[in-house]
Amino acid sequence: MKANTKQIAAILNPPAPHMVGDGFRVHNFFPSGYKLKMSPFFMLDYNAKIEFSARNEPRGVGVHPHRGFETVTIAYHGAVAHHDSAGNSGIIYPGDIQWMTAASGILHKEYHEEQFSKKGGPFQMVQLWVNLPAKDKMSTPKYQGVKQSEIQQYILPENTGVIEVIAGEYKDKKGSVSTFSPIEMYNARLNQGAKVDFDLPATYNTAFVIIEGKIKVNGEEIAQTDRMVHFKNEGTHIEVEALANSVVLVLSGEPINEPIAAYGPFLMNKPEEIQQAIADYNEGRFGYLEE
Repeated sequence: MKANTKQIAAILNPPAPHMVGDGFRVHNFFPSGYKLKMSPFFMLDYNAKIEFSARNEPRGVGVHPHRGFETVTIAYHGAVAHHDSAGNSGIIYPGDIQWMTAASGILHKEYHEEQFSKKGGPFQMVQLWVNLPAKDKMSTPKYQGVKQSEIQQYILPENTGVIEVIAGEYKDKKGSVSTFSPIEMYNARLNQGAKVDFDLPATYNTAFVIIEGKIKVNGEEIAQTDRMVHFKNEGTHIEVEALANSVVLVLSGEPINEPIAAYGPFLMNKPEEIQQAIADYNEGRFGYLEE
């Protein structure tokens, strides 16, 4: 092991699942499943791969507000349709990323895409809540929708896999989305036998989610499908060997060292800002969206 190795703090099993609406069966790795230092990432809901039966009426989550943060949806299997109170809508297909900056406030709903719902099939997603710095919490909402074909890719030697650079930079490839604070986020799609290394700042909070497959980390510990590898805030270098064809979501970010006041779908800095968000929502200032 190299002297500057970023060592593993824990390999975590998925917490017990719960339903979000009737369309998402998720394991909440944090903040409720495990109390992890993961700022700027506030929440990670992991919808492990499950089969949904065919249904004419799409499953999903009805209209709900967001303020003060960003939601990041990463699709691996299945498809999700979404709408919001600013008139935006779209479909997130496997491999796509939807990076929604709720910021000052938006109403949102998301459902299984109609054709997927009618056929049924495997469904696997990640949704992250990414905190915003105080100065950006009341900025204008926006979307960054990125198709898999548009994501910047670093091709590993000898066709052993690819690193999809969602945010940040890997080697010479810059991420496909812009962020309000420094974030590294990649999908590492690795063929069995692939070896890859990551260099991430010691101070960044870092975790891997094993979406598929089985990997060996730093030549020592093995992590399998649906596990999270949480790293210590020391060292910079991580080595990964794929023991099977694998997909690994890499999350690393500079902590936002500001107070947090969280309540339901609102993530602010002070309790009075939460009260204001509730008042604004009740008074219709988030706009209108039909169920």
